This record gives sequence, structure tokens and C-alpha cells, in this order.
Amino acid sequence: MSYDPLDHDFERGMQNRRRILGDDWVNRSVANATSFNAEFQNLISRFAWNEIWGRPGLDAKTRRVIVLATTIALGRWEEFELHVRAALLGDAETRLTPDEMKEVLMQSAIYAGVPAANTAFAHAQQILREVGQQIGYVLTPLAPAETVHPGIGKEAAGRSKPTLHYSLRAPRNGKAPRHTVVLSHALGCDLTMWDELAQLLAADCRVVTYDHRGHGSSDAPAGLYSMAELADDAARLLRELDSGPVVWIGLSMGGMVGQELALRHPSLVAGLALANTTSGYPAAARDAWQQRIATVRTNGIEAIADAVMGRYFHERFRAEYSATVRRFRRRLITTDAGGYIGCCHAVGMVDTSARLSQIAATTLVIAGELDQGTPLAMAQKLAEAIPQARLTVLKNASHLSAIEQPQAFARAVQEFLLTL
Repeated sequence: MSYDPLDHDFERGMQNRRRILGDDWVNRSVANATSFNAEFQNLISRFAWNEIWGRPGLDAKTRRVIVLATTIALGRWEEFELHVRAALLGDAETRLTPDEMKEVLMQSAIYAGVPAANTAFAHAQQILREVGQQIGYVLTPLAPAETVHPGIGKEAAGRSKPTLHYSLRAPRNGKAPRHTVVLSHALGCDLTMWDELAQLLAADCRVVTYDHRGHGSSDAPAGLYSMAELADDAARLLRELDSGPVVWIGLSMGGMVGQELALRHPSLVAGLALANTTSGYPAAARDAWQQRIATVRTNGIEAIADAVMGRYFHERFRAEYSATVRRFRRRLITTDAGGYIGCCHAVGMVDTSARLSQIAATTLVIAGELDQGTPLAMAQKLAEAIPQARLTVLKNASHLSAIEQPQAFARAVQEFLLTL
């Protein structure tokens, strides 16, 4: 019977310890071991670095985050500094960027307390000053009042009338934007319907979302609107933002505005994604839009809310995601009634069918398999009439397909962006 002189738990622990903390730190720690603390060093190598860090259930980067949060909560600043340095200077697989580090500290303010996070920021910032050159990160002055929530972007109001409320998300990677993307919402919604997709695209794109006139925080001028006016609103905003040509992603009314924008202001549109939309309604449907206007005038938006939700979402979605449906219903009934009526008129009277062949932008048409508001045949007509268009049909999606099938919708958009 042979006896292996190597303690495999210790050796595996030391291997993990070196991978996470770096050879320099571990070498200093081992060199400083004495008859008093060597057994403790052995213990943490076996139990912390092998028994815990050696488990495959979480990746090493996640374990880094847990350690940082825990040491902040406990106020163990020497250990915190050790792991900050290791996280910033570690190998590419387990390294945290300064922005990721900042997010750990921001969240710790809520769960561990503002004083603890304040101290953590002070320690981490000092380390960033020391190692910034090594990792290509430069601390620059920035006034707190000039910061924006990275998940929402900079919210502001356009300078011209009617005033449009918008949000602008800069690319999170800090580089020049791959595209400027505009997300244009459906009737009775607002810019928040795009929050999930906007955050995803803002990884490397400049993303603009806005409230159409008569919706959200934008002005609601009196009277009936036309699709040309809604498109001109968008053009004014894009010129104010000096956006250059944009990739326009519009759903329902937003897709109608996108068609008109591409026709009236072609230099502003580099690409077009038209989801759950149409270029025109038959006479019976136009009459239905006029009836909707009459109902809202007489009885308010509440009178049509349930019927609208029935068209926006299919039955199974309404049953399984009732909270989402309630959120969109609440947004609908709190929309300015005059603004809603004005946009209903623009939607009901949309008419770009005869001009679709003039759209020069590369176009993606997205249809919902279950969409009753703008059925598949309407999407097929768009895809056939626009010269550079292709059609994607999303399964188990009704009218608000971006909400019912967010992953499939986002995948279709991202694949489209790669073609531009």
C-alpha cells in the first residue's frame, strides 16, 4: 500500500487561490507564514479555496461578486481591498470591469447600507487610481447632477413644438455607436414599452426612445392628427439630436410612422424594422377606427380598454401574465383622451400602400402569428411591396409581439442589425 505525500485538497485550493488572487499576493502570503498562522493558511486553502471556490455551481466571476458584497457588508476592508485588486487585475475570464465593480458597490448601498458603500467606493477608487493605467481606465471629473441612470438613459424634452419627451441611451461599451436606433411605440403605450430591448441594444448602440404626441409626457395638441404629422415630429426630434441616419424600429403605430418617415425624410432612415403594422386598412376597419374615436369621445378610454387588451395580447398570455396586461391597461386608460383620439385618426387613415416601392431602406417586417389587429397578410403585403424587405413571423405572438415574445423579437432585431 502506497501513501501519497501530497494533500490534494490543499494543492487544489492553492491552485484556485493563485488563479483568483494572483501569484504575487499568494507568494507574499506563503512567505509570511509562521508557526503561529501556517495551520490557518492551510485551513483556508483547503476549505475556502478548494471546498468553496472549487465548486462548479457558480462561475468564479460570480463568486468574486459575492465576496466583494460580503466584505462590504461586514466592513472587512483589508479583505475587500485584496479582492478589489484581484478582480480588476485578474484573468479575462474572472475579471470585473470598473463599471461592473461600480454596480456591485451601488447595490451594496441598498442591501448593506449607504455608509458601508461610501467606504467601499473610497477604497475602490483609490485602488483604481493606482491600477488604472494597467487596465486602461482613467478616472475623470463628473458632477453628480450630470449623471444618468444607465438603464433609462438621459430623459429630456425636445425644443420644438409639439414638445416630445424622449430618452437617450449612450453605448455602454464607451465606444462610438454601432448604430443609432430609434424605438417607436404602439398606440396607447409609451416609451417604457421598449425598456428591455433598449437596454439590450444599448450595449453597443445609441438608443433613442420617445413618446409620440398625445402620449406619455409629450404634448397633446388639440385636433386630429395625420401620420405625416407624426413622421414630421420624429424628423424634428432626430434633427435636434443630430442623429444622422437611424435604424427605425416601430411597432404598430410606430411602424406606420417609420414608413412615412422613410418616405418623407429618407436621409434620416438607414434601416427599417416594421413590426405588427400595416400600410393601410380596408373600409370596414377604417369605420371601426371611427367608431373607436366616437366611443372614447363619449365614454372615455376606459370603455374600450378591455377590448384593446384582447387585441394586444392573446388569451393564454393574458391568463399567465395578468400583471403585464394590467400594466399596459393602466397606461392605456391614463393616456390623454384627446391625444389618443388624435392618434387613432392617424392610424385609421394610414395610407402608404401605393408608395411602398419608394422606400429605399433595408427593411425587416415582423409579424405575430396570432395578431388579429394587423394580421399576417398585412405584413406579407409590406414585405412584398418594399424592395429590400424580408419577413419574419414570431410564433405565439399577437399584436404587441415585443412584449409577448421579447427574446424572439430581440433576436430578430439583432440579426437584422448585423445586416446593416
